[in-house]
Amino acid sequence: MIDFVKLHVKAGDGGKGAVAWRHEKYYPNGGPFGGDGGDGGDIWFQVDTNETTLTKLRFTKTIKAGNGMPGLTKKMHGKSGDDVYVKVPLGTMIRNAENNDLLADLTKPGQKVLIAHGGRGGLGNMHFATARNDAPEYAQPGEPGEALDLQLELRLLADAGLIGFPSVGKSTFLSITTKARPEIADYPFTTIEPNIGVVSLPDGRGFVLADMPGLIEGAGEGKGLGHEFLRHIKRCRVLIHVIDMSGTERNPIDDYRIINQELKTYDLSLENRPQIVVANKMDDEYAEMYLEEFRAAYPDLKIYEISAIEHKGIDEVLYAAMAEIEKARTAEEENAEPAEETVVYRYEPKRPLFTIEAQGPHRWKVVSDRVDRLAEQTNLDDDDSAYQFAVALQRMGIDNALREKGAVDGDQVIIGSYIMDFKE
Repeated sequence: MIDFVKLHVKAGDGGKGAVAWRHEKYYPNGGPFGGDGGDGGDIWFQVDTNETTLTKLRFTKTIKAGNGMPGLTKKMHGKSGDDVYVKVPLGTMIRNAENNDLLADLTKPGQKVLIAHGGRGGLGNMHFATARNDAPEYAQPGEPGEALDLQLELRLLADAGLIGFPSVGKSTFLSITTKARPEIADYPFTTIEPNIGVVSLPDGRGFVLADMPGLIEGAGEGKGLGHEFLRHIKRCRVLIHVIDMSGTERNPIDDYRIINQELKTYDLSLENRPQIVVANKMDDEYAEMYLEEFRAAYPDLKIYEISAIEHKGIDEVLYAAMAEIEKARTAEEENAEPAEETVVYRYEPKRPLFTIEAQGPHRWKVVSDRVDRLAEQTNLDDDDSAYQFAVALQRMGIDNALREKGAVDGDQVIIGSYIMDFKE
């Protein structure tokens, strides 16, 4: 089961605006006629219930959306880039790999989120005509699309999860209560990935049941399969704790204590998760003796006695689980906030738009990824382009910020790979 992948996403860049002129009969003076560039495509992530793992993204390194096309003459808008929809399973969590911020938690069928915005298309030269300059040779470059590294983590979504030490009978329980066919054998760690099935009760109700790989002491600190599958347990509404009451492998009293301690160590919220305690292998000759000791150690627990291999006592456990699941569902509905059909998450850098750094006497540096990209996309050898670039810096407040830092006429200002003179 592939439940953790890393990939890079890059939204489409906006197309550049067009520099064009009107050449038509009866319009001898023409004028600027260049259209705007198309917007870059967005990158969306959408839940697809037909997907059960992240396997399809395992070898995907980069996902790119389409770039916007350049603007056209006759004030025509360039074609926008194609959006990309990435299909992921229910239960996928999307994080920013740079700072581990949670961008989206996809827990509803069909839910989709906008992760990377495409860049806006640049304005054509028709927008820059003024009384002083009625024939502008300048059009805006398109904005670059957002790019970020992501971590995708799949956490299994199940109503109930079977937990316990290896070889206590969890897989057998799953196989006889659902149509799932997990591997079953007489050795530890037969289950190395979660198995999932649907329980159908005679009264028409049902729920999703997951068989979690066996835990060991130290799992909460990452030993054994550790954190890899404890995170799946967090998504289960109810835990069915299966204990081997035959005592052939371990003492049942210690089993119960250790497993609950590992859950608590991993996440304190699991301590209060509804838990159904199941004493399995009651067909063994020593099971009654161990059960008596177990009841004495934990007198307040309700214990369900079963023999999975003989199919005895199973229904009582399923109905008890169903009752707890319905309570949990009701509580979730009462506390749920109204959700929009489409949830949009936008990646916003936490840093300011720019900062000014002193590089020595009369020398300053503008630190800004956005300003650097704008400089690289602008032809500063062209007078009109250089003028529009200067206007853009002024509108961003960079001129005022330089003055506040102490810049004076003639100082050097570094922007990207360029060195410019500051002029009042």
